[in-house]
Amino acid sequence: MDVNESLAAQKKRAIEIITVLRMATERMIEPAMVTIVKEYGRDQFLVLVSCILSLRTKDTVSLPASRRLFASSATPSGMVELSQSVIEKLIYPVGFYRQKAKQLRAISALLLEKYSGAVPSDEKELLALPGVGRKTANLVLGEGFEIPALCVDTHVHRISNRLGLVATHTPEETETALKIILPPIYWREYNRLMVMWGQNICVPISPHCSICPLQKICPKIGVVKSR
Repeated sequence: MDVNESLAAQKKRAIEIITVLRMATERMIEPAMVTIVKEYGRDQFLVLVSCILSLRTKDTVSLPASRRLFASSATPSGMVELSQSVIEKLIYPVGFYRQKAKQLRAISALLLEKYSGAVPSDEKELLALPGVGRKTANLVLGEGFEIPALCVDTHVHRISNRLGLVATHTPEETETALKIILPPIYWREYNRLMVMWGQNICVPISPHCSICPLQKICPKIGVVKSR
């Protein structure tokens, strides 16, 4: 973040970025989580499971894996009836598929035991579930419960720093800093926009700056090479 730029100016620029990206992403493929909600409804358990499968895995891999798994089981009770090996086969080749299969069975058992099969809408309770970190908890709150929550993944963290909206070293720091700049009404949308932008234009290595509509207001912080 530019220390010479006022908070009001930062907020104004952040909203300007959101406005530009709304139009720029209209024809882009939506994040896997948006597709899951459209296909299966706002089912908090399916949102939770899909998010876990997406960790360290591309959408093109995690989305089909979610669909295969949900065809066999779409409830906590059904999930615990599947063996770990069966879940592994259904979700392969998502990253860390063996560990995730174990976590999904453990989460399902805990939800049945403690919450009568429902997913809690409390951040602390979500974070207490096996394998659930801040990114997953915030995505479940936002997409599953429509509660204002700011999910910071690798795209949100990288692009927010490149744009100079924040100057942070970790996703956790980015979440805290962005919450100061962005009003809650934009939190859920910001994640979706950054994911699409990060997958298509502002990629990790050699981003497509020449065709980016944000290039005039982007300081390109940390960008060594671009196209």
